[in-house]
Amino acid sequence: MAGQSSSQVSSPLAWWKPALFFLVVIVGLWYVKWQPYYGKAFTAADTHNIGKSILAQVADSPWQAALDYAMVYFLAVWKAAVLGVLLGSLIQVLIPRDWLQRTLGQPHFRGTLLGTLFSLPGMMCTCCAAPVAAGMRRQQVSMGGALAFWLGNPLLNPATLVFMGFVLGWQFTLIRLVAGLATVLVVATLVQKWVKEPASAEPLQVDMPMQTDSTPFFSRWVKALWTLFWNTIPVYIIAVLVLGAVRVWLFPHADGIVGNTLFWVMAMAVAGCLFVIPTAAEIPIVQTMMLAGMGVAPGLALLITLPALSLPSLVMLRKAFPAKALWLSGGLVVLCGVITGAVGLAVL
Repeated sequence: MAGQSSSQVSSPLAWWKPALFFLVVIVGLWYVKWQPYYGKAFTAADTHNIGKSILAQVADSPWQAALDYAMVYFLAVWKAAVLGVLLGSLIQVLIPRDWLQRTLGQPHFRGTLLGTLFSLPGMMCTCCAAPVAAGMRRQQVSMGGALAFWLGNPLLNPATLVFMGFVLGWQFTLIRLVAGLATVLVVATLVQKWVKEPASAEPLQVDMPMQTDSTPFFSRWVKALWTLFWNTIPVYIIAVLVLGAVRVWLFPHADGIVGNTLFWVMAMAVAGCLFVIPTAAEIPIVQTMMLAGMGVAPGLALLITLPALSLPSLVMLRKAFPAKALWLSGGLVVLCGVITGAVGLAVL
């Protein structure tokens, strides 16, 4: 009777935790994503432009190029990056693990589909969504569900699709929507099927506690926050600086150099998977490069691979997924970008 009474007393108290999590999600996304993108959509409709290409104006010195790009990039993403780390830590201490296991934890297509649906409101770039995906994995979410959430954030971003329609044309939006959805579902499903979960994976002690866990909530959250930050952010900053230094070789801007050929489709698909950009930055990049003479087919490949993932985001998730899963995800995204560009080469 005493144990039953204790359970009845303590269970209602647990509801404030998921309620707090969803409050942070709603307020954070409204401030960082929803409200700014609402105004940006009108700008895109009026001007058919959402800004300059982040890859333009490369300095002669690699060090200066790295610093210039890092400054522009981090000024664009720092709010979303902070929100991503915050949500990735809070999901470990505010959302019961069994909730996530019943929805996203099952290694079946249902978990992948739910991960895709849950990604739609996030509208984050691949690096800002990575800490959330890492937090989900620490709560034993399946690889398929976590990958679908991670890839769906940038590829299926509703705001980006609207911007793309006004800037590049609605045919590009339709292609991106179809190819992006196929990429998310195919990559997440195949990785889930072909990569086994580590047999030694053990539950971490920073998740929703059992009734016997007397560790204060704030202490558990700080532990989760610090672990997630240390595992993701330092390597993220280093990778961004390195890519900033080599961007001039990854994305040539000379008139006519990127032709409408299968070679350039493959080259741009690979380059797109390496590079890191803020949310929707693929639109002005492709717009600028097409104005400089790039063919439509390589542009379509970039519209898939540039936002989907990047070398920094893969490095950020190195402790959340098996190495094979990350290599396979990168390779499959490149393949999806090549297929999309090849279809555009044949049809358009």
